[in-house]
Amino acid sequence: MVASLSRLPVTDSLKLCHRVVDGLCGREPPRQGDYSAAWSLEEWLQLLSSLMAFFRLAVGNNSSDEEVLAGLTDLDSSHAEMLLSVLRAREEEIHRALLERTNSISSATLQDFDWQLKLALSSDKISSLHTPLLSLSLDLRVNGDLRPVTMEMNREELSTLISSLEAANKVVLQLK
Repeated sequence: MVASLSRLPVTDSLKLCHRVVDGLCGREPPRQGDYSAAWSLEEWLQLLSSLMAFFRLAVGNNSSDEEVLAGLTDLDSSHAEMLLSVLRAREEEIHRALLERTNSISSATLQDFDWQLKLALSSDKISSLHTPLLSLSLDLRVNGDLRPVTMEMNREELSTLISSLEAANKVVLQLK
């Protein structure tokens, strides 16, 4: 799915990749709304997941430049080199974030959760709309691996999500 990164020019892809690393390191991740012209929500989530997995895997395995580039054969050379440059520039920072995450996961219990509410105001026009946004970050366990998923939702999208979760809960209760 990283191949869809080539839908953006290299300079925009560079900014996106740095924002993905920011999110991986506990800072503000990129928002789907900024890239909705390039990817649908499903494609966006797949791209984010692929990029985060790429950075985690490359840093976790201490991959050489040749190994990294060999894994990026589905990208054109300029985008592959750009990804490698982001990886090398932020490698130590990603490594620290992975260590911190591993330590915090091992010390947390299954019933622990953390939620944060942020008011996102990026310009005067946005702030004048008074549109509340929810930034939802979830850690999903897939095949034993934790996979972070981040979504940004407005009030209607949140209502739809809550309705879907309530319906799923009813089905689970009926199965018991």
